[in-house]
Amino acid sequence: MNRLLTSTLPRSSRSLAPALRRAYAVSASTGPGSVAPTSSVPSSSTEPFSISLNADYFQTYRCDPPSLEVEVTKEKLVQMYSDMVQMRRMEMAADQLYKQKLIRGFCHLAIGQEAVSIGMESAIETDDKIITAYRCHPFAVMRGGSITGVIGELLGRQVGMSGGKGGSMHIFTKTFFGGNGIVGAQVPLGAGIAFAQQYLGQDDKHATFIMYGDGASNQGQVFEAYNMAKLWNLPAIFVCENNLYGMGTSAARSSANTKYFTRGDLIPGVQVNGMDVLSVHKACQFAKEWTTSGKGPLLLEFVTYRYGGHSMSDPGTTYRTREEIQKMRSSSDPITGLKNNLLEWGVVSEEELKAVDKEARSIVDEAVEEAKKSPEPDLEKDMWTDIYYEGTAPPFLRGREREEIHYYSEKEARTTLGSKDVPEAKLTA
Repeated sequence: MNRLLTSTLPRSSRSLAPALRRAYAVSASTGPGSVAPTSSVPSSSTEPFSISLNADYFQTYRCDPPSLEVEVTKEKLVQMYSDMVQMRRMEMAADQLYKQKLIRGFCHLAIGQEAVSIGMESAIETDDKIITAYRCHPFAVMRGGSITGVIGELLGRQVGMSGGKGGSMHIFTKTFFGGNGIVGAQVPLGAGIAFAQQYLGQDDKHATFIMYGDGASNQGQVFEAYNMAKLWNLPAIFVCENNLYGMGTSAARSSANTKYFTRGDLIPGVQVNGMDVLSVHKACQFAKEWTTSGKGPLLLEFVTYRYGGHSMSDPGTTYRTREEIQKMRSSSDPITGLKNNLLEWGVVSEEELKAVDKEARSIVDEAVEEAKKSPEPDLEKDMWTDIYYEGTAPPFLRGREREEIHYYSEKEARTTLGSKDVPEAKLTA
């Protein structure tokens, strides 16, 4: 491992297993000077130019590494910065709302991991699919949702993306399949989505990014999904979002092999600096080209870091030191890293970035107020909706108590079983 990178690690991390120390070093290598333009930056905001990435940002298994050259525009770089700032502001707002007891239940925030969602979205197309686990809020917004919709869902309001009935882990769009609450369960579901793409003849154009954390990496269903994806050559990109801790357990204490990108057996893998948005962008671009060219599935490991606890109920400091967290914030923050590079390269001025920050704050503040004004779901009406796909509802459904029965409309009931199965008196218009 690079001695310079090792020396920057906080003392607490130096006692960790070598594999985890190496992962730490990868994420700690972000900063100004670690990436650089290959030529002068053009004056036009839409003219492409190339960025050269640090060679340490990629490690591979059974495949060649992605190219270190990333083609960008000034406009795209500023958009990446703006998106990351907005997502962090949104998550910070959720943090405050939870502490005010306006958000209840489970809430897992992605503060510190913004480069993963923004880098991935910038590299793929609308019709590509993503499925993930707990830390899903930024993906929900980037995949066609809204900040108001996410905050509204966390508050349990009708304006929420799931009508206020799903909560933090159950937010969806037509190309984003959640937000899933069972550890590792989204991985075989993602393999199924990739199978559907293949079945529909879309595997030469689109792929499914199947995300899970290092804490879910030892689940048997993950390896079953690997096997099926490789056996059937599915357009599946398995993405281990390794933030170094599964709840309160370090990767080194839970996994004999912490090189998660090597755990796909016959599936090639790439480890990526998940604290650098351009590295994530390039890796996702590479992964999609790999799968859509018929090479089968690929495994990506994004080495990243969450600043907060596993969830809002976890202070995040009982199993790691405050020094470690502060070191990662000061040396490897994805937003600060990109900001410093944009200023160093002359892409934008400090005043322009301040305006972006101000706008992000305003957008999130307005979204929070709009969500707060939205009413809660109606118990008489909304309790019975969004249970069955339109036109497939049964004649009736029991509620919380034996006597609480809801009868669906005549059209809905007849669609499923026919009117002969339901007494006419019990059908409602």
